[in-house]
Amino acid sequence: MPTKSSHNRVDVALKKKSMDMPFFYTTLGLFVIGLIILSSASMAVAYKNHGSIAYYTLRQIAGGGLVGLIAFAVCQWIPYRVWRKFAVPLMALAFILTAFIFLPQLSYSAGGATRWLNLGFFSLQPSEILKIGFIVYLASWLDARRKDIRSIAYGAMPFILMVSIIGVFLMMQKDMGTFGVIVATAVILYFVGGGKKSQIAAMVVLVLIAGYLLIQMSPYRLARVATFLDPTNDPRGQAYHINQALIAIGTGGFSGRGFGQSIQKYNYLPEPMTDSIFAVFAEEMGFIGISALIALFGFFFWRSITIAKHAPDAFGRLLASGLAGCIMSQALINMAAISGVLPLTGITLPFVSLGGTSLVVSMGMAGMILNISKHT
Repeated sequence: MPTKSSHNRVDVALKKKSMDMPFFYTTLGLFVIGLIILSSASMAVAYKNHGSIAYYTLRQIAGGGLVGLIAFAVCQWIPYRVWRKFAVPLMALAFILTAFIFLPQLSYSAGGATRWLNLGFFSLQPSEILKIGFIVYLASWLDARRKDIRSIAYGAMPFILMVSIIGVFLMMQKDMGTFGVIVATAVILYFVGGGKKSQIAAMVVLVLIAGYLLIQMSPYRLARVATFLDPTNDPRGQAYHINQALIAIGTGGFSGRGFGQSIQKYNYLPEPMTDSIFAVFAEEMGFIGISALIALFGFFFWRSITIAKHAPDAFGRLLASGLAGCIMSQALINMAAISGVLPLTGITLPFVSLGGTSLVVSMGMAGMILNISKHT
């Protein structure tokens, strides 16, 4: 006769079996590989600034890695429908944290942009919180508006207004890269939510017009676009960053110089630990390495979309699609920009670049997708 303990073991086994294990291992793979890539990309700057080649790697583990694993575990345990109940408070918290950026006592700048809060014992980037808050809120909103989503007055216009408000906050921080990620994610969600293709096409045109106007209104954005169109112009000035990145990628060739053997990370390539980390990886591991990394991100996205397709309700489908779209669009924009396919944006590579807030949020998003997989 089965005992109570045997029933408990069966229940645990069933829960483990229901989890999407390929997605689970892919996420942990990105997490571990990201730390390995960072350990190599950061060693030169770490030794120069702190006398230890492992300084930034240890900081990433302590400041984002451990908390990221906790966020991954907690978010895969919380039933995903709970997030719908907290959509409005989470969005409000994200806006409040973003507003604090404009208080000089709490914020600090780097690279000409003000995007970080200094809270004494730790710092964070509110735009990362804003991304996850907006995805949860938008997924909840689209689920509630399923019958009206094709309406211009009750669907398209409120949607455009919400994205525009987010855009104003991010443009005031000079964070066009994050805004681009949010726009791409929002369009994916609108499509999954049942929006008309004609409306989506019109939104894309509006985004292009808005992007053109924002570039024309800002000298530094205009300079970035000019550099993108002609990287040979001003190679020691505006075009220095992209030229050094292209040298790193080109030097990597097919098989790369070897792990830890990058030359460009030694005072040549700006931001080797954050924006430019993909170029360092390409120099060391070559075409083979970057193909494997892109394939890993692609598999992560494919499993996410598979989970979304089999979600038991519309909210789960929207939430998984939005979270996956956010991570994948940011990864593609970062890799494309540092490879010269897009203008430089200043956004990080998820799971890989230095940044505790980014790593924690990425792991939390993956945990939320994993929980949805338990209910498929």
